[in-house]
Amino acid sequence: MDKTQILWSPAGQNLPSLGARALTDISDGDTPNIRMPIRMLSIDTPEVTARSERGAARVDAKFAQLALWIKAGKAPVSRAFSRHILPKLEDVAGGTLQYLQGKHASAYHQQIVDQRLTKPSGSKRKLFIRSAEQPFDTYGRLLAYISPSYSAKERAAMTRRERASFNLDMLESGWAAPFILFPTIPGELDLPLLIEVSVAAKDEKRGQYVNALSMPGYEYRMCEKLYNITKKLVAGDDMRYSLQLGWRSRYCADMRQRNLHKPEDYMQVPEPYRLWIWPEDVQESIGALNLVPVT
Repeated sequence: MDKTQILWSPAGQNLPSLGARALTDISDGDTPNIRMPIRMLSIDTPEVTARSERGAARVDAKFAQLALWIKAGKAPVSRAFSRHILPKLEDVAGGTLQYLQGKHASAYHQQIVDQRLTKPSGSKRKLFIRSAEQPFDTYGRLLAYISPSYSAKERAAMTRRERASFNLDMLESGWAAPFILFPTIPGELDLPLLIEVSVAAKDEKRGQYVNALSMPGYEYRMCEKLYNITKKLVAGDDMRYSLQLGWRSRYCADMRQRNLHKPEDYMQVPEPYRLWIWPEDVQESIGALNLVPVT
């Protein structure tokens, strides 16, 4: 073998990993097919990680304890956040509510997929997938908008809403909260539509918004992390301040006024207008979107 003179990837650098995936079949010699989960962009549905109503009841107990710690000043949270979150921890069974809403969201998603993927003839449409510029998340899921695949002739006779994504369907139903992450912001024509259906779902109390004390999925996950951190602090763990704040990590910008809020102040922005930004992307987002930090 002749020695090559080209160096591209130095030793120790690897391609992004998607983790283990089951092999479905092999189309030809260079095309194995796998099954891959999709994380739908710009939306967040209630969590079902409790796995059962019994598991959800355990979360209820944790959230009740978290509320006591917050009121006793033992949790690393601001007064503003305390006022925002305490009713959601005390006045409802937050774990059970989240789990049941998550089951409803899953059922609605299945219903709308079955409906929109079925052609008038009864045959099934394929799924159209539009992925993000950075296509995979840290769990190896494909980040994408998904919709029924229509022919050019069909699309020409449809409105933008009629051919919209399942992501938008979930927002319109109220079973998903808007969850736009920089830099994957919907396009010029899509963003106003996304905000419009999100505002309507909340105003008309659809889906999870029937209960004003519902938590968006991201807020529920924050509370789970906050419980675990506070439990360690109460037990006497010597935890660095930066780790104490690990329950919240993303900054939040108001898409109406371009104000950039600190992670713990996201509730200052109405839910449909929140743009979430990772700390490592803050400087880029300030320059790209002309954001104004709120002090």
